[in-house]
Amino acid sequence: MDFSGRSGEMEIFAKVAQAGSLSAAARSLGLTPSAVSRILARTEQRLGTRLLLRTTRALTLTPEGEAYLRGARRVLADLDEVEQAITDQGVPRGRLRVSAALGHGRLTVVPLLAAFSARYPQVLVDLTLSDEIADIPGGQADVALRFGPLPDSSLSARAIGETGQVIVASPDYLQRCGTPRVPEDLARHNCLRFNFRRAAPDWPFQRDGQVFALKVSGNIECSSGEALAQLATLGAGVARIGTFTVADDLASGRLVPLLEAYNPGDREPIHAVFVGGPAMPARVRVFVDFLVQQLHNAGPADLARLG
Repeated sequence: MDFSGRSGEMEIFAKVAQAGSLSAAARSLGLTPSAVSRILARTEQRLGTRLLLRTTRALTLTPEGEAYLRGARRVLADLDEVEQAITDQGVPRGRLRVSAALGHGRLTVVPLLAAFSARYPQVLVDLTLSDEIADIPGGQADVALRFGPLPDSSLSARAIGETGQVIVASPDYLQRCGTPRVPEDLARHNCLRFNFRRAAPDWPFQRDGQVFALKVSGNIECSSGEALAQLATLGAGVARIGTFTVADDLASGRLVPLLEAYNPGDREPIHAVFVGGPAMPARVRVFVDFLVQQLHNAGPADLARLG
């Protein structure tokens, strides 16, 4: 493979950043470590700045290196998409990088993958489950599933569903600490909360047609809805979680819904986000269509069953 051009330099730099060492990157590229080092040095000389800080133990990206890596991933992804669109001839094939939140991905996306793969056997689904936001323009994912209102961007999006919220606790916790009858009772309870930035610090309620928020507190915060649900089933406290996360626990009685008369009925949209346009690979198009078909048109009972 020819690595003499700028795209070749970008591919080598991205591989080094991913592998964390020159030798590992060289092995995967079929080059010698000295050849990789020379190409990196040539790239840094051309750009007039250091991209990597190299020690005997590790490689560290400089701020300029991080910016170059984002751009390199974006350019390489664009090249791959254009070439794949030309060679696809309408047949979905190739690697499809999908990013989903840990809980929603495990409960909702994973159960669909067997059917998708059987329908499109030439598509390699590369699924990453993480509560971190994937950088789609930067090449970290082809399709990402995201909750809540979407910021303005050049990305395309299609709605695949929505989820509500429910306040829950275990029968054991309620026996020990009592059952809250009105929202204000939560001041005397240990409330388990999310710790990510977009999580609201208060819990919303509705009374006599008016929505209001109450400040809650507790001694555990977490980024995962599944972890909060598990903590609630273990009797650690009261949690407000997406209904898809606790559908099985509610059905089995491991968790009990609380204060439903005061539930404001707020819904959070779920979108599949991707780079659209005429060069969109067939594998991205059919996967998004599949998600919409399987999830967007499902009824409440189906969504609870699917997660």
